[in-house]
Amino acid sequence: MTFASDNWAGAAPEILNAIARANGGPAPGYGGDALSRKVEAQFADVFETECRVFFVATGGAANGLALSVMTPPYGMILCHEESHVQMDECAGPEFFTGGAKLLPVSGFGGKLTVEGVTKALKGFPERPPHGAPARVLSLTQGTECGTRYSVDELSALCRAAHDAGLSVHLDGARFANAVAAGDAAPADLSWRAGVDVLCFGGTKNGCIAAEAVVFFDPDKAADFEFRRKRAGHLWSKMRFIAAQFEAYFEDDLWIRLAAHANAMAAKLSNGLAAIDGVEISYPTEINEVFAVFPHGVAEKLRADGAFFYPWVTPGDPAGGKMQRLICSFRTTDEEIETFLTDVRSAF
Repeated sequence: MTFASDNWAGAAPEILNAIARANGGPAPGYGGDALSRKVEAQFADVFETECRVFFVATGGAANGLALSVMTPPYGMILCHEESHVQMDECAGPEFFTGGAKLLPVSGFGGKLTVEGVTKALKGFPERPPHGAPARVLSLTQGTECGTRYSVDELSALCRAAHDAGLSVHLDGARFANAVAAGDAAPADLSWRAGVDVLCFGGTKNGCIAAEAVVFFDPDKAADFEFRRKRAGHLWSKMRFIAAQFEAYFEDDLWIRLAAHANAMAAKLSNGLAAIDGVEISYPTEINEVFAVFPHGVAEKLRADGAFFYPWVTPGDPAGGKMQRLICSFRTTDEEIETFLTDVRSAF
């Protein structure tokens, strides 16, 4: 009964096989190999547009490095108060940008609204040289609360940001889950909506260490290759990251893995919602479930061998009682049924 994180799930067999195939002989290092170039072209096919793609090993590095070319050190980045860049990267964005200010903005279910962003901007009028000028709007798709932006919501936020002179960064650690949850194309949930830079994650969805920073306007990549090298994320054996993405995109493996995780989360969420006394805190739209159990139940479940985390954030509407449960490509029906049975017996 492992619902702690999709990071716990390990790697999909297709990914491991691809890494083994890439190990068949010598190849140029630092991304100069044919496989890396092939996969960079695959990204253009997936997103239906020219783009520049840079592989890195972690989502934190992807976010921090992307933001570092989108704002000067004295700039300001608007983000959700529960976003990963705000809560879970140990001031990595501040480090990589050289000190840019993060401005947390509230919004239900991990989502920002045009109204919320506009109000936040009005509260920080430009007062050179005293006030940090707003330069970036950072969004997360799917969100840290298991929700997702529709194309219309994302487009409206991007328009508002661009109208205010801001670029748009999208943390896509669970971008695959957001795409699999609807009928919009990857392009519709990124550059067509107005996203400038996407941090495209594979690690939470069956890869080992595969993240990509995707610039939809190649000119905006600026000096990114130097920043990546300086940060220690120019892998010498880059073909092993490329191999993961090659397998990830083949026959829409990335969508199939994410769709399974989403379906398991929906089953878990519906099962919990049907139990008297359990409250579902946010809509379950991707592979994350947020629930509040009666007093003492979560502790009993953990004692029985279930793994899940308490979820306490600045925007927590449950006063520290919320629990986060995440499903993955490896979650099974039996695992969920066992957990639901334990929940019922824990009252």
